[in-house]
Amino acid sequence: MSIISRALLEKQNAETSNALIEFWKDSDKFLALAKSEGDLTIQRDQEDAVKLEKGIEFAKSKGVIDPNYVPEPYVKLDVLGKTPATVADDILGKIKSSGGGKDEGSVIVLCGLSGTGKGTTVAQVRQKLEADEGKKVVTWSNGNVFRSVTLLAVTWCEQQADIDGFDKEKALTKENLQSFIEMLSFGKFDGKYDTRINGLGLDMLVSKVQNTELKSPKVSKNIPTVAEVTQGEVILFAADAVDTMGKDGIFVLLEGREQTVNYVRTPHRFTLILSDESLIGKRRAAQRLMAEALTALGDSSSDADVAKALEDSLAKLTSE
Repeated sequence: MSIISRALLEKQNAETSNALIEFWKDSDKFLALAKSEGDLTIQRDQEDAVKLEKGIEFAKSKGVIDPNYVPEPYVKLDVLGKTPATVADDILGKIKSSGGGKDEGSVIVLCGLSGTGKGTTVAQVRQKLEADEGKKVVTWSNGNVFRSVTLLAVTWCEQQADIDGFDKEKALTKENLQSFIEMLSFGKFDGKYDTRINGLGLDMLVSKVQNTELKSPKVSKNIPTVAEVTQGEVILFAADAVDTMGKDGIFVLLEGREQTVNYVRTPHRFTLILSDESLIGKRRAAQRLMAEALTALGDSSSDADVAKALEDSLAKLTSE
């Protein structure tokens, strides 16, 4: 491809990434940026895995989760050269061949390193289940549960006369954490499944506040601290929620890291891999470049303007 059009750039999806990777396949600058992005992504994944494992071991030591628990096996899918739609077809095909397609509802777990396309694949699986098969589908993430517990912990601190700011030692005791988890409930509210936060003067549904209260600075900055000591509690809460929806005829798509999604019972487990790991960095570099270039373009930008914006963005990001 010799031209990246404005319409293609605005899609900001796998099609755009693949086009940019092909467009710059011989560019030393792009390849250098891609290597840097790839190294950083893999490093972050490894650091996150260590932190998660620490949290899991802590949960086991507290007796929150079973140390002898063994999850069902994962099916590895190499996504090299495949579109997210093709990967989604592979997943659904394997589920049907195993008899899962006959279930009224089911839980589908999807794991993989950052950059393997989990998010776009989940979106494709959901679209196919809803549009082609008329299924009820919910995409679940543990992130909002961690945010909910963090909001409660921060609120608890705010209500203590002798605490100024967030005090993790006082807020995150075993007794407090148990109390915070008990303030969360999962069920049908207004006819839809949702998580309710009810305690410490708060009474709200996660779906209503996930982009407001749950993303406030006081919550966001304290999530890592809270998550480190609540892995077990959140895992069990999520497992019960997902199981409830699956038994109610809903297809639940669960994306995450194996350490946490292992504790959800389901035979439908998939791990996305890239046999060419250099693509992880190339995809991440392409994503950064398309986002950066769009900020420099106006409504009436021509293809030539797009080309210049991309070149300028590449020069900027490689000089950082």
